[in-house]
Amino acid sequence: MVSACAASEENGLPVPKLMIILASVREGRVGLPIAEWVNRRAVADGRFEVDYVDLAELRLPLMDEPNHPRLKQYTKPHTLAWSRRVDAADGFLFVFPEYNYSYSAPIKNAIDYLNTEWDRKPVGLVNWGGNSGGTRAQAAFRPVISALGMVLTRGNVEINFPQKQVNDDGQFEPNEQQQTVLGLMLDEILALDVALRPLRG
Repeated sequence: MVSACAASEENGLPVPKLMIILASVREGRVGLPIAEWVNRRAVADGRFEVDYVDLAELRLPLMDEPNHPRLKQYTKPHTLAWSRRVDAADGFLFVFPEYNYSYSAPIKNAIDYLNTEWDRKPVGLVNWGGNSGGTRAQAAFRPVISALGMVLTRGNVEINFPQKQVNDDGQFEPNEQQQTVLGLMLDEILALDVALRPLRG
């Protein structure tokens, strides 16, 4: 789903396209209200065209392409569609849980389908877990981000026991720190996009 952006072009640069990727697919996931909060905040920011991706709805099969992704010789309709969508994005916010000291399998699968489509684009992380707040998932994810040429924001949102912040209506209620950090991440993604855009050719 692509949300309309209220912002107009500034300084001759196009409105950046921000892709928000929810990487939790299990039933009863707390990740859905968290991702919906992130999406609402990004849309309300007004500086981005937002593409919200729920991997549970995208339903990519386990990577099934015969060729290495860097060749971009895709053979499956779902890969071609995913490639076009990611290629159109100027930056990313990954919203994902910590599973067994690492990140979730669906996010790795979605990333491994592609290669150059991720290159030289800014990325912010919103993750959650128990006591760790998802820190170990983030630490495991960082080498993958680096290997694909994405540029990570300095601050990231880490949420401890997020179920405690979901209200009776099923909405995630961020605390002041989480709201502040997400706002700073959006600022930095915007700044990094300006710096990195010329490098993407």
